Amino acid sequence: MKMTSASDDIPLSALQHWLYCPRQYALIHIERIWAENTFTAEGRLLHERADLGRPESRPGIRMLRGVEIRSDRFGLHGVADVVELRGGRPYPVEYKRGKPKTHRADEVQLCAQALCLEEIFACNIPEGALFYGQTRRRSLVPFDAELRALTLSVADAVRACRDAGTLPTPGYKAERCDRCSLLQDCLPQIAARSQTVARWLERAIATQGVPE
Repeated sequence: MKMTSASDDIPLSALQHWLYCPRQYALIHIERIWAENTFTAEGRLLHERADLGRPESRPGIRMLRGVEIRSDRFGLHGVADVVELRGGRPYPVEYKRGKPKTHRADEVQLCAQALCLEEIFACNIPEGALFYGQTRRRSLVPFDAELRALTLSVADAVRACRDAGTLPTPGYKAERCDRCSLLQDCLPQIAARSQTVARWLERAIATQGVPE
């Protein structure tokens, strides 16, 4: 894999946004559109509390907060909420509102942090943790070969979308879209209906021809 320049870097948050919804990623990172709702506000406050706390130590653990990280090899950069140094080896902990998800967006974001930290510390990181505000518990995330491959494939997809500069096609899913702060900017229901009409017209023209 070739080395990337800083201008080619992908933000770690972009990987999470892409897996949640490619169109959300493009609206935020390509179109530079952002809006806040209850869910994003709660998440932002949780991250701020994690990032702004002072470094602290526990027996055998040194805790760093709001750590800027980057991987030259994979072209990734961002901020890790918490990095615990355990015997000098980093252990990333990402803070999320809510509870564990059915998709792997949070795991991919955490794995990307591990890839950056492995490069910085020249070590192997076997696992990290996701702390969810609703359950108040950590979920351990093993950085196995499958998750590492998924993380890098998502980074490649994000970079391809960014370089193409096009917005992915919207697709309305209530459980995803109704919670998104960009719902009014995306308007996936209207776009979906427009696409349905367009497909109907294409089929009608193909079967009946264009009237004279």
